[in-house]
Amino acid sequence: MRIRRHWRNASNSVDSGSKARIGHWLALGAGSLRGRRGWVVGSAAVIVLGLLAVWLFVPGGQSGPPDARARQYKDVDACLLTGEKGVAAGTPAAPVWEGMQKASLETRARVNYVPVMGAQSVENARPFFNGLMQRQCDVVLAVGAPQVQVAEAGAKQYPKVRFVVIDGTSADSGVDGGEEGNLTVAKSGEGLMDSVADVIRGAVEASGS
Repeated sequence: MRIRRHWRNASNSVDSGSKARIGHWLALGAGSLRGRRGWVVGSAAVIVLGLLAVWLFVPGGQSGPPDARARQYKDVDACLLTGEKGVAAGTPAAPVWEGMQKASLETRARVNYVPVMGAQSVENARPFFNGLMQRQCDVVLAVGAPQVQVAEAGAKQYPKVRFVVIDGTSADSGVDGGEEGNLTVAKSGEGLMDSVADVIRGAVEASGS
C-alpha cells in the first residue's frame, strides 16, 4: 500500500508540474500578442495548447499490459459482399453472416461484411469487390445477383482465394455446397449456415495458423 500511495503522489507531482508549465505557456501567448492579428493567432494557439492539455491529463487511455483475456484471432479473413441492406434480419445475407460468426467463434477467423451502396448492378459492385481483394481476404462470400456475378468472375482471376456464392449460376445443378476449383456454390435455405461455416473452417485448416 505504501508503494501505491507513493506512486500516486509522484504522478500527481508530475501532472501538477506539467499543468503549471502549460498554464505558463498560455499566459505568455496571451500577453505577447497584441491587436486583431495577435488576437486571432493567440486564440488559435490557446486552442491547440488546450487540446494538448486535455490529451495529457484526461484519463481514459489503457495503462499496463493488454488484457490477456482478449481474443486472439488467426490470420484468416472471411469477407462478405452484400446488397445495400447489409446483414439486417430478414435479408438474404443474414443467415450467411450468422454462419460466418459461428465459424469465427470456433476457428477464431476474422469476419466482416461490406454492403454495396448505390445502384445494385455489376458495374457498381465491382469496386466494392476490388476493395476486398486489396484487403487480401482469404474467403470471399457473395449474396445478391450483382455481387454473385462479380465474385464468380473474380474466382477465375484470384485462384488462391476461396469464393462462396449464394444461389450462383451453377446452383441450377441442385447441389448444395457444390464446388468447382476455388468456387463453392451454396443454396439458400436450410443448411446454408453450416455450408458457410464449413468453408471458413477449411480455409483456417489450410492456412495452418
